Amino acid sequence: MNIWNRSTRIPEIYGTAIALGLIVYFFLMYAVGLIHVVELRLLNLLIMLAGVYYALKQFTRTHNGQLNYFRAMAIGVGAAAIGSATFAAFLFFYLKIDTNLMQSLIKNEPMGPYLNAYIASFMVLLEGLFSGLFVTFVLLNWVRTDQVNQPIG
Repeated sequence: MNIWNRSTRIPEIYGTAIALGLIVYFFLMYAVGLIHVVELRLLNLLIMLAGVYYALKQFTRTHNGQLNYFRAMAIGVGAAAIGSATFAAFLFFYLKIDTNLMQSLIKNEPMGPYLNAYIASFMVLLEGLFSGLFVTFVLLNWVRTDQVNQPIG
């Protein structure tokens, strides 16, 4: 069975894809020298949006076109949480290895003196979780879902 057609592991598959996209984007911004431009973190939202959208599309495709609103919320937030947690773990280990980047963050950021690898990666995790929740909520109001319940009368 093709990995992209597994109906029971959709959040894990697309969460991993989100994490890989975020890691590639991180290294691209690091290589270009734009790692300190905070506004470019908004493009992380596009990576999250694409991952959650394709996870919802995959769920619809593997479940005969059926997409319940609450099940879709769980799929989207699950994929975003897995992607964010994986990226936060990567960032934690990377900040432990690349001490120059950590020292640069401490020196240049407003809350820099209070930062360490634990706090920085935890904040990235929180940002990813909340942006994943937001992206999933917005997508579910755009993507067609099944009725949650039928009106009476």
